[in-house]
Amino acid sequence: QVQLVESGGGLVQAGGSLRLSCAASGRTFSSYAMGWFRQAPGKEREIVAGINWNGGSTTYADSVKGRFTISRDYTKSTLYLQMNSVKPEDTAMYYCAAAWKVGPIQTNDGIDYWGEGTLVTVSS
Repeated sequence: QVQLVESGGGLVQAGGSLRLSCAASGRTFSSYAMGWFRQAPGKEREIVAGINWNGGSTTYADSVKGRFTISRDYTKSTLYLQMNSVKPEDTAMYYCAAAWKVGPIQTNDGIDYWGEGTLVTVSS
């Protein structure tokens, strides 16, 4: 079992920055590919960014490329999402996910564990 707990969400103005964290506990954090997803009201959950088990490979949705950065700290068993130049359309519930796979997470297929989510609201 892997437990994932997100934090860092909140209200931010457009153009501002926010850093989300996902603390992992349970099975070995370093063995899992990790990712961030988001779901806006009335929309499907979508991938935001993914990172592979050793941090050597990352992927991003086109909508966040150049603005968001995913990273992981093995000493703290924590996944991060640095969000810069945020836009109102980034408003959503953000979820952390873990998958037992070699490459970075790119879809919600094969996700083994989900966090409960943290809400990000971007005001215009």
